[in-house]
Amino acid sequence: MKLISVVLSGGAGTRLWPASRQAYPKPFISLGGSPLLQQAVERGQACGADETMIVTNQDYLFLTREVIANLEDPPKTSYLLEPKGRNTAPAIALAALACSQEHGPDVVMMVLPADHLIPDSEAFVTNALEAARHALQGHLVVFGISPTAPETGFGYIEVAKIERTPQKALRFVEKPDAATASQYLSTGRYYWNSGMFCFTAGTILQAFKDHSPEVLAAAEHVMQGAQVQNSSPNAGKKAERNVELGAESGTNTPQTKVNDSVTRFDSKAFAHQPDISIDYAIMERASNVTLVPAKFGWSDVGAWPAVALAHTADASGNTFEANVVAVETTRTHVQVSSHTPKVVATVGVHDLIIVDTPDALLVAHKDHAQKVKAIVDELKERKHDSTHLPTTVHRPWGTYATLKEESGYKVKRITVKPGESLSLQYHHQRAEHWVVVQGIAIVQIGEVEHRTEVGQYHYIPLKEKHRLTNIGKNELVLIEVQCGAYLGEDDIVRLADMYGRA
Repeated sequence: MKLISVVLSGGAGTRLWPASRQAYPKPFISLGGSPLLQQAVERGQACGADETMIVTNQDYLFLTREVIANLEDPPKTSYLLEPKGRNTAPAIALAALACSQEHGPDVVMMVLPADHLIPDSEAFVTNALEAARHALQGHLVVFGISPTAPETGFGYIEVAKIERTPQKALRFVEKPDAATASQYLSTGRYYWNSGMFCFTAGTILQAFKDHSPEVLAAAEHVMQGAQVQNSSPNAGKKAERNVELGAESGTNTPQTKVNDSVTRFDSKAFAHQPDISIDYAIMERASNVTLVPAKFGWSDVGAWPAVALAHTADASGNTFEANVVAVETTRTHVQVSSHTPKVVATVGVHDLIIVDTPDALLVAHKDHAQKVKAIVDELKERKHDSTHLPTTVHRPWGTYATLKEESGYKVKRITVKPGESLSLQYHHQRAEHWVVVQGIAIVQIGEVEHRTEVGQYHYIPLKEKHRLTNIGKNELVLIEVQCGAYLGEDDIVRLADMYGRA
């Protein structure tokens, strides 16, 4: 049996604001010691997957590659990069076409969302291999979760009776209201829909042909214009750049062979795909759907109470870290992210979610946690940055965080990974002051390159081209002070860039 783990890594995770942002969504959030995306990839590896295929937005490629590179045993990985989200049916159709073309119609696809928490990997593997056996018999397999409460945030699947063995799925229903969810539980015939599936490429493609031919036709058209690129496009450029800069022997980043391929799609053709879920397109219409009941603990981490449940509670039911002082507080989750040490104190509160970040504070009752999405919608209407950019913004070369901003100036902390370089650029409306506080840099100003070590300073005049490169073994940390009438991130003119952004 050839098995491909297909990881669907999309969605903004708006109910986990302010930790989850559009530019740094839920799959990259660490929970249980590692990013949720990493856990999904490792889950597929544990099942014996021959390869990993990740379907994600093109803007998340560098973040996703970082997660894969940090694995102890990185798998052979292929990326299908979406110019924009078009829901799960087009994503799975494209993945099935790619798997079939590469490995034939009998290859088994284990479809795993990138934002689930499953602590018991061994139990998952047992269930997954059971699902794969049914997939090889021509079934469309879905993992069902035994409901523990009348949850309104999940879809439901009706069966003849909840039991421990696989059985035919009779009906898929969308997220119900509270009364309907309670009715479902009382019947003993409904599972939660986990959104995890297993089937062969040939079986799912036949299902698209039978039940949603328009989705399949659109996906085939998109695949015809796809462009495939193998391995890392930047490895050679990075090495060449370090040689040009005269980096000291032993200070270059190791140029490890990247065992992956990247498939990009034409944005116009991609946008013409129907925006439809796999449930609507296939599962609600097909007659060969088998439900495998999950024998493992599961959470889709869809809202803050689920995050709280993933932590160990104290004697009062609270979940928080040591920098929280709680007096007469029960069943409350507190999460703090700050550029400097910060104490959060609670007095006489119960059943709250408190999430404090440098640019946003959320205080919500656990019973209303699903409504956090309404806050994000309101902030988007106001065009507020806190829905898009996280407080620490990740870039292919490293990160930046705004420490202070007032009229006329902004202070940033910039980190650059070993061997990486910012683009050669200039600004129309601001000058910059750079101080290296950790590591060794090459600072280019105009045509001159300056080797710069800890404590050394450079001034970048308005409209002067400049670039920053880390030539050391360790992370480079720099404090940048911007001065000018306009300090927006769009005041950047890139002249050259190893990441293709110029």
